[in-house]
Amino acid sequence: MSLAERDLNVLWHPYTQMKTMDLPVVISKGKGAWLYDEEGNAYLDGISSWWVNSHGHAHPHIAEKVAEQVKKLEHVIFAGFTHPGAVELAERLVGKLPDNQRHIFYSDNGSTAVEVALKMAIQYWDNKGSQRNTIISFENAYHGDTFGAMSVSGRGAFIKPFESMLFDVVFIEPPSAGKEEASLEQLREVLSTKGDSIAGFIYEPLVQGAAGMMMHTVHGLEQLILECQRNEILCIADEVMTGFGRTGKFFASDHLSIRPDIVCMSKGITGGTMALGATSCSSAIYEAFLSDDKSKTLFHGHSYTGNPVACAAANASMDLFDEDATWANIKRIVERHEQFAEKLQSLDGIENIRQVGTILAFDLQTGEETSYFNQDRDRIYKFFMDKKILLRPLGNVIYILPPLCITDSELDLIYNAIEALIGELNG
Repeated sequence: MSLAERDLNVLWHPYTQMKTMDLPVVISKGKGAWLYDEEGNAYLDGISSWWVNSHGHAHPHIAEKVAEQVKKLEHVIFAGFTHPGAVELAERLVGKLPDNQRHIFYSDNGSTAVEVALKMAIQYWDNKGSQRNTIISFENAYHGDTFGAMSVSGRGAFIKPFESMLFDVVFIEPPSAGKEEASLEQLREVLSTKGDSIAGFIYEPLVQGAAGMMMHTVHGLEQLILECQRNEILCIADEVMTGFGRTGKFFASDHLSIRPDIVCMSKGITGGTMALGATSCSSAIYEAFLSDDKSKTLFHGHSYTGNPVACAAANASMDLFDEDATWANIKRIVERHEQFAEKLQSLDGIENIRQVGTILAFDLQTGEETSYFNQDRDRIYKFFMDKKILLRPLGNVIYILPPLCITDSELDLIYNAIEALIGELNG
């Protein structure tokens, strides 16, 4: 029995209908932007393996630092203890985050980073004697798959079985180009009727990833944050996907002149090497939990909070982000995407071409509504896999979100495959 067949006997894969799943591709190693299966076939990773891989697979610097750490300390309880890697990483993150962010709470992944943020925001108000427990979020948002994260995510098929168990959230239209004022008016209407009950506003800055790489404007988002701040509503930037260079700056929030109160981080934080989440907050939020009354403690934690090996991977990734070469690569990818986006404008059968930093996306006109469940998705995915390119369409939305080490010739392989697909669909 092959390894892929053994897999199907015992494993349950994420976001996968197991009844119709093909045999999984068995990956044995990776290097740079490439993944290699057990037969030696090379696949170009055009989506950074679900948006986590920043610097390329099996990066030697990260691998070296992880190996060193495993030999010294694999884990220690983080309640009442600390270790050098956790302190160093927190200091480095605070140095990169918007300048009001002063304290770091570690967790395990993007969903848990969001859970921490929501609990911080709601308990902040409780500690101050105010019962604010409603959250504002964007329509079609995605913030994770745990219950709090599902609550602030857009309602749909993913969470339908659990909808009755989710807490109260008010959804507003995101401020995409041309809809900024409509979004602001919706927010103002919410504040006029429910303002006293609103604890926080959570948003994916500039790019709503799982919604189909839907993008909104800097000005529109700034207007919303300003309006929330005028009404003392905490603003939570979910930078799980958009952080760590993806939008051309270290954080997407760096594009804005307005600072969030809380920031959620994961995915690229370790360069895609280890699972790690982090949630930062301002001093004002942190200080609301300081009290002789122990009931005002943030009662949240994970067994692997502040894991030393994960922190070692993250610090190694931060080393690479301190190198000029990384930012030269980001700049180059941004420019290449811009050039390809111009070329896409001249092709039939596509629409809504959009880009923020190293993220480029567009919709295929397949005759169906743009949707995660678009029936052409599997055919599109197979087309690229047959060409040994890993692009995982969001329905009929094709996007490129590559490792930051990808070369021009590797980008050309992706661009050429996309043109071939469009040509086939138009033929």
